Amino acid sequence: MRIATWNVNSVRARLPNIIAWLDEAKPDVLLMQEIKCETDAFPAMEFKAAGYETYAFGQKAYNGVALASLHKIEAAQEGLPNFKEDTQARYLEATINGLRVASIYAPNGNPVDTDKFTYKLDWMTRFKRHAASLLCEEKLVVLGGDFNVIFTELDVYDPKGWEKDALYHPQIRAAFRDIISLGYTEIFRALHPHQRAYSFWDYQGGAWQQDKGLRIDHFLLSPEAADRTKGCVIDRVARGKDKASDHTPVIVDIANVPDLDH
Repeated sequence: MRIATWNVNSVRARLPNIIAWLDEAKPDVLLMQEIKCETDAFPAMEFKAAGYETYAFGQKAYNGVALASLHKIEAAQEGLPNFKEDTQARYLEATINGLRVASIYAPNGNPVDTDKFTYKLDWMTRFKRHAASLLCEEKLVVLGGDFNVIFTELDVYDPKGWEKDALYHPQIRAAFRDIISLGYTEIFRALHPHQRAYSFWDYQGGAWQQDKGLRIDHFLLSPEAADRTKGCVIDRVARGKDKASDHTPVIVDIANVPDLDH
């Protein structure tokens, strides 16, 4: 089963790119972030024409997460269950072919000396609690998305220059490490321990052309899912397309998913 995550940076603005990529890459499931539209404005019909069922959890102009799947989307949950007062559309979870998957758009957290950083830490704490509860079920769990975390020096073109940014802040990296330590595998780094790789390149300053990137889009897999993983890659090609998102897809392939074995 192929699962991809992609911060599309406006689903309607990137729709031709997204549909073309789905046709080429043929993922079973696409987790999208920053769809930047209200739920009712999500272009579900265009995805349906491409063969994908969808579920969106959006808000006007900002944030928003969505799922596109070749298979039935069941038991969808909008938002973190222990953070009902949160008004930002950042988390969408569902069951697809026996996998519990989630599309995640974590807060940016900048500037560090503001309530935006406090909100990011709070959000990650609440996410950790929920992630822990998912592990208790001992099932296939795939948590993917834009975590807005630069986890290691290999994930940023200029580690020194990003030391004071919320994405690379020691508290944020520690919080992300604590989530992984629950029993999850950050699968790209586990499979590529020494590879410098990025999933985001800013529109400014020729970042794409100079390969000044960040790896902030991640997959966290439960032990049951990690044990079945065949590979995880970053598809850089999409970032070079005309009218591209500033992020590019990350893909994980999981073998022997029970509901697909019949």
